[in-house]
Formats: sequence, C-alpha cells, structure tokens
Amino acid sequence: MKANDYLRYIVDEIHTVIVATVDDEGLPVTAAIDMMDYDESGLYFLTAKGKSFYTRLKEKEYMALTGIKGKDTMSCVAVSVRGKVKEIGSGHLTKLFAKNPYMNEIYPTEQSRQALTVFKLCEGNGEWFDLSKKPIERALFSFGNAQKQQEGYLITDNCIGCGSCVDVCPQSCIKTNKIPFEIKQEHCLHCGNCYSVCPAGAIIRGDIGER
Repeated sequence: MKANDYLRYIVDEIHTVIVATVDDEGLPVTAAIDMMDYDESGLYFLTAKGKSFYTRLKEKEYMALTGIKGKDTMSCVAVSVRGKVKEIGSGHLTKLFAKNPYMNEIYPTEQSRQALTVFKLCEGNGEWFDLSKKPIERALFSFGNAQKQQEGYLITDNCIGCGSCVDVCPQSCIKTNKIPFEIKQEHCLHCGNCYSVCPAGAIIRGDIGER
C-alpha cells in the first residue's frame, strides 16, 4: 500500500478518530474528530473557530491521531498519524459538506457555518498495524515532506547465532538462515524480548532506517 491508500482508509473506512493536541501547560488533550477528506498530500478536517481545539491547533501547529476498525482486538486494524497541521480556511468547506452530508444537520445554515474553518494535516508520519493477520502486519508511511521514521529493533554483526532471541519472539519474526539473524520488521511487535535476552548485546533499538 502507498501513503495515499492509508489516508483513504482513515477517511473512508475509519472516519472518526481520536486526536491529541497539547495545551499551554504541555499536557495532552484528546478529542474525537472526523477525518473528512484526503489527497496524496494529507488529511482534511474541520472545526469551529470558537473551540479550544482550534486554539491549540493554531498555537502548536501539530497533532497526532489514531483510528481503529474491527469488532474486537484480534480483528482490528489501527492507523496512527502524527504531523504538522495548517489552517486552509473556508474554501474547502463546500467540498467537505458535500462528501459528509451529515454535517448539514449539525450546521444547517450558511450563517451557522461561518464558525467553521478547515485544517489540513499536511505533513506527517504514520503507522499501519493489523492484528487480524498472523503474524501481525506493521507498515510505516509518510506524506508531505516528512521523512519516513523506521523505529524498532535491529540485530547487528555482534550476533553469535545462539537463538535466544528466537525462543522469546511472540511473532516468530526472526530469520535465522544466516548470521547475523534478521528481524522481519513488517511483523515485529516491538515488544523488546529479543533485546532483553541477547547475551551478546547484539540487538539495538531506535531509528534503524530503511531495512
């Protein structure tokens, strides 16, 4: 899947997500927001200019979101995104109302819609996490000018091939056909078991780049 596919999934399949912003004291604040449109460069949503949410977006210009679809934990897909936002005003409002007609019931008149403004999550990094797959499926994506951030665990050349990491991996995602062993990043839970038990200190965590 490409970044555009993940953004489409957020809008069309999940739609209502939980977003987090930061207040003046540096504390997180969450809210439920509908992601109403997308294109290859980001996500579009709206809010009223009188809300504290609007103020936090304008002052911090940054937010994070998570959306989940599934009837229970083991059938769910979760998509998380964090990145920069910018206010693009009312020009996109007509399109958002056309694509999300329920908004006409909340703001039924042109006069009432004067309170609304549109924001775009225009640059960010995201993660796709699918628990319905066995082993689990994880993927990272980026859009706008953001650089993809690949965090996790990596087995270095210090590996001695003892197999301690393999024994404790809950997703059996460590390849042992050569030394050093290799973690299949697309199936890794990031649980840290391998890191904890490696007797050679061969496993590192953090930004592992493109693997």
